Amino acid sequence: MDTEATELIKIRQIAFTELHPDPNQALTAALMLADVDGVLEAGAESPTLLNIHYNILEISLEQIETALTETGFHLSSRLIYRLQRALYYYTEDVQRANNGCRRGDSNCTRKIFIERYQHRDHTLRDPRPEHWRKYL
Repeated sequence: MDTEATELIKIRQIAFTELHPDPNQALTAALMLADVDGVLEAGAESPTLLNIHYNILEISLEQIETALTETGFHLSSRLIYRLQRALYYYTEDVQRANNGCRRGDSNCTRKIFIERYQHRDHTLRDPRPEHWRKYL
């Protein structure tokens, strides 16, 4: 695997609160995230700690955590985790923008190739002179 491809795969940990009706939130979240596009691997390290591997061009940590909170999971609100989250959100947002993904795009890889194709000069493909192109 080359270095560019390995930079696009992120390995993160998501911490949940201890007080929740589901005592094993990490395992439940791992099972839920197993079928999500872009998530390569999700596994519970402990009942409140989730290890996740994902492709940054397909999904970001912010999108994953937003989906988890919307489905009823409670993320840890300790200061260290909030600071980590803010740093990861910012760096992933910048990395996605540098790779051509706008904020909120879930499948931006295809859009990168479409945009590149649209900006290419396609006039060299038609061998006919300019005045013939108008009549045909």
